[in-house]
Order: sequence, then C-alpha cells, then structure tokens
Amino acid sequence: MVLSTLVGKNCVKQAVPESTVTKIFTTYRERLLKFIRSRIRHLEDAEDILQEVFYQFVRMDTLDKPLEQISAWLYRVARNKIIDYQRKKKEYQFPILYNEDDEYIFEEIADIISDTAQIPEMEYLRLMILEEIKMALCDLPEEQRIVFELAEFLGLSVKEIAKKTNTPINTVLSRKHYAVVHMRTWLKDFYADVFTETI
Repeated sequence: MVLSTLVGKNCVKQAVPESTVTKIFTTYRERLLKFIRSRIRHLEDAEDILQEVFYQFVRMDTLDKPLEQISAWLYRVARNKIIDYQRKKKEYQFPILYNEDDEYIFEEIADIISDTAQIPEMEYLRLMILEEIKMALCDLPEEQRIVFELAEFLGLSVKEIAKKTNTPINTVLSRKHYAVVHMRTWLKDFYADVFTETI
C-alpha cells in the first residue's frame, strides 16, 4: 500500500530506479516498520513515518552506495522522523503528560487530547479530560498554579519564571515540583476512577 504511493507517479521525479526502490522496500519494510512501531504507538502514525522515509529515499541519489550504507541511511532517517514526530506531539500537549512513570496512563490521556477526529465519544472524552485538568489547576495554591502554567503552558524556564515572578529559583523549583506531583496524582486518580471504564 505504501509502495504504491511512492513509485509510478508521473509527478515524482525519481533519483532511484523503481526496480531498486521495490527491492529496498521489500527488504526493509517490515524491519523498519517494526523499528518505528517500537517507538510510535499508533500503527497509522508509524506507517506515515515509514512512507516519509521511503519517499525521501526515492528522492535521494543512493545508487553509488553499498547496501549496508543504504540500510544505515534508512534507519537514520527513520530515527530522525520519529524524533520530529515526538517533538511535535510534546509541543502540542502538556509536557507533564510525558513521563516514564505510569507512561501508559498519561500517553493514553495525551492521545485523546490530541485526537482531532470528529467522533462524539472522543470529543466527550476530550472535554472530560480538559475539564479535569482545569479542576486540578483550580485546586492548586495560586503560587503553584502560576508557576505550573508558566512552565507547562508557556514553556518558560525556571530561571525565566523566577525573574518574571520576582521569586528565588529554589522557591520556583519547589512550587513547580509540588504542582506537578499534584497534577499527576489528580490525573492518575481520574484515570483509575473513570478513564479505564470509559475507554
């Protein structure tokens, strides 16, 4: 399916012959997809990244490179595409939702928030989660809430927040820590009480 979008298009000027693309695609498709899936949760996103990798391949002049170098090139491009995907996703959502502890919980929440599908059930879940985040923020002491919003929503560094709020850096660090712990605990409780049953 992916291959058909890469070869045989009159509008695409190929630097690599179709026969070579087909051979490389057949050789590396499953391995590359497995590599991408080990880092990207959704199959559709992983296949999109795989398609981008092979699209970039057909645009490159790689005929003079041995197969080992082509393999390394494909994995390097795939790794860069994965990093770009993850960076964009983190920029779109709250960094608090990305953490090694209980990662599956927060990844599930982040996926629903970022899902743009116009499906009533998904919209309902998205609104539920956003409302829960709003309630959790309101439950924070004002000083912690301000630090949290400046850090997580506006992306300010601790040093910038300290300067902006005229507060010692250690105090800002402490407030941010307590705010993050509060938010994550709140969302974990929400997940345990409602989210698993709703999903």
